[in-house]
Amino acid sequence: MQHQTVDVSTAKPDESSLELTEDIIRVRAYQFYEERSYEDGHDLEDWLRAEGEIIGKKPAAAEGERIQKGGIRAAVA
Repeated sequence: MQHQTVDVSTAKPDESSLELTEDIIRVRAYQFYEERSYEDGHDLEDWLRAEGEIIGKKPAAAEGERIQKGGIRAAVA
């Protein structure tokens, strides 16, 4: 009997798990909005911050600051 293997580079996450992750990010971003006393104008910042907490990515804004301050640096994975 031969075992099937999954190529991780081409495997796609279950659509329901992506929706759940997005819902969790949405709730966390809203918490940041609440903590700021419902001050508008930070929706993208809140989303990226929440996304960073939930899935471990650095917010794009932080990357942009690093590029502006010190030039482009190659990311090491």
